[in-house]
Order: sequence, then C-alpha cells, then structure tokens
Amino acid sequence: MHRSWWMENGPGCMVTSVTPAPDWAPEDHRYITVSGCFLEYQYIEVAHSSLQIVLALAGFIYACYVVKCITEEEDSFDFIGGFDSYGYQGPQKTSHLQLQPMYMSK
Repeated sequence: MHRSWWMENGPGCMVTSVTPAPDWAPEDHRYITVSGCFLEYQYIEVAHSSLQIVLALAGFIYACYVVKCITEEEDSFDFIGGFDSYGYQGPQKTSHLQLQPMYMSK
C-alpha cells in the first residue's frame, strides 16, 4: 500500500477513520477515507518534487559560480615579482645528490 503524507495532509483534505478496519488491512496501518481535497495528492507530490529539482539546480549553478569567482581571485594574486620571468629571481638550489634507478631481483 502506498502511503503519501500529502494524501492525508493536503490542502482542504478531511481524513475520516473507518472502523472496523477490513480483514485485509495490516494491523500497523489505520484504514481511512480522504475527502474534500482541493487537489489530488499526486499533483501536489509532482509539484513538490519539481520545486525540489528547481532549487537543487539553482543551488548547483550558484555553487559553480562561487567556485569560478574563487578560482579567478586566486589566479589574480601577485606577490613580489609575480610570475614574471624578468622579476626577482631567488637563488636556486642545486642538488649534489645524484639519483640512480634501483633494480630489484625477483
């Protein structure tokens, strides 16, 4: 049995418990009738899901925009000499250690 929250709590819906419950109804479920709804619960569920999709899409697009702004800001940082080849060149370290491949026998 499909149980929708919107079926019982939709706008204008009146819930009435049916007693006694039919024999085929599970014991942990209550047997109800719903009447007087302005919209059927299926339409409300579709609208609710559509709104969630639109909000998620808007959030994703905004997140991409924020990431773009942050990465552009990082690229524009210019420290002493910046990335210019004609600017200050600090002393370069030379390594006196010569690396050689190491072969292992199997």
